[in-house]
Amino acid sequence: MLFAVGFIFLFTIGGLTGIVLANSGLDIALHDTYYVVAHFHYVLSMGAVFALFAGFYYWVGKITGRTYLETLGKIHFWITFFRVNLTFFPMHFLGLSGMPRLIPDYPDAYAGWNALSSFGSYISVVGICCFFVVVTITLNSGNQNKCAPSPWLLNKIQPHWNGWYKVLQLFILLGNFQLSRRRKAM
Repeated sequence: MLFAVGFIFLFTIGGLTGIVLANSGLDIALHDTYYVVAHFHYVLSMGAVFALFAGFYYWVGKITGRTYLETLGKIHFWITFFRVNLTFFPMHFLGLSGMPRLIPDYPDAYAGWNALSSFGSYISVVGICCFFVVVTITLNSGNQNKCAPSPWLLNKIQPHWNGWYKVLQLFILLGNFQLSRRRKAM
């Protein structure tokens, strides 16, 4: 669930920066700068990555039959969320300052934001390693972390549905009884 909410947050930030790029005057000024790179990564790249992680954590129990350690999953989310924002948010300021993309060297005026963005990308290695730790522990857990036969606990919901089914049957029987009384009266 955390990755789904994180996806919505990142996609919203990317959408808000897209509104800025929709202005043709600003789009001409910001074209081919790091602002466009940050916008692209927020909307497409991190949106897709967070959606994939959300799908993994949702389905891993059903696919493998084993549960993952939820604490490690939360640690993975917060490291990834922190590093994504630390890597790509400073790129907005670099783009607004006019730093072009695809250059081998940049002026010293951009050094602070670039250092912050580079530090965020180094943290991504920690996040990826954390994800592989989660996968390894989940797959090698043996019989310790087995999933319930039904991850959605349908077997516990059944008595509730049976009760509603019986109420529905009662209404159908009463309805038929009412109809038969009306037919006899005619």
